[in-house]
Amino acid sequence: MALSLSRQKILQEWKLYLFVLPSLLLVVTFAYYPAASAVYHSFFEWSGGYTKQLIGWDNFARALHDTTLIDSFKTVFVLIVFNVFKMIPSILLAVLIHRLKSDRWQYIYRVLLVIPMIVPALVTLFIWKFFFDPNLGVLNHVLDFTGIKTLLVSLDHFFHWGIFFDNVPIGWLAQPELILPSLFIWGFPWIGAVGVLIYLAGLQSIGQEVYEAAELDGIGPIGKFFYIELPLILSQVRLSLTLLIIATFQGYGLQLLLLGDSGGPGGRGMTPGLWMYNRAFIAGEFGYACAIGMILFVFILVLTLVNNRFVRVEK
Repeated sequence: MALSLSRQKILQEWKLYLFVLPSLLLVVTFAYYPAASAVYHSFFEWSGGYTKQLIGWDNFARALHDTTLIDSFKTVFVLIVFNVFKMIPSILLAVLIHRLKSDRWQYIYRVLLVIPMIVPALVTLFIWKFFFDPNLGVLNHVLDFTGIKTLLVSLDHFFHWGIFFDNVPIGWLAQPELILPSLFIWGFPWIGAVGVLIYLAGLQSIGQEVYEAAELDGIGPIGKFFYIELPLILSQVRLSLTLLIIATFQGYGLQLLLLGDSGGPGGRGMTPGLWMYNRAFIAGEFGYACAIGMILFVFILVLTLVNNRFVRVEK
């Protein structure tokens, strides 16, 4: 009897190995092999074909003197600051939904958040590009209707920006000085459905007795947020920060669709990911693009470690 049980355990383990091994092979083939290939080709002058020439660290040395790449890193750090700021509305909305007494209304709001996720991201980007249109775009019409355009013109006269003028449509994607403000405005009101759902998952783990104790101590709604809810969802905030850093450094689709492969006027919207795309598919310098990818990897790794080090989770 004992022998038959041991045989059954061995058979079950072998079945698990039979399922796990093909999965690992797929991961190695489609994840690790492309990454290893990028590392390998970063040391070559390679145009994407069969011919390549070993040049050692020349691609990395070139990157250190590439002014466009250096400026793109400055831009991406600004975008990271923007995106960190854009996390705030999602956190606040998650807290508001969590505080609803009705489970039914909590469910309804979750559904309303998920529905926009069905719309392809490409469609959303094109809609936002239309919003920024100087003549037909919604943004300029809203600024004219609310009188904010007049205020911007007055501020321009005072500070001598040379950006906003009377009777001249604002070219959000056509003026170098407005590229970064446009990327900041993009996505307003900055409520990410995935982020809200992640924060809600963390908030649901907070016991009702914690709120009852806080009320007995006289802690109000704002105090509950800073002393209870925010500290207890720092795990989710740290996860969101990590994903944000990776997506911002690697991403280039937004800039490509809104501004083109050159990063818009003056290259103000150029990011490392977009420059890597430009060098690979526009200039045909795949080896150099791989080197840029390796530099991106190092920056992402360092920032992720810094995030995990300083965003403390103490419950």
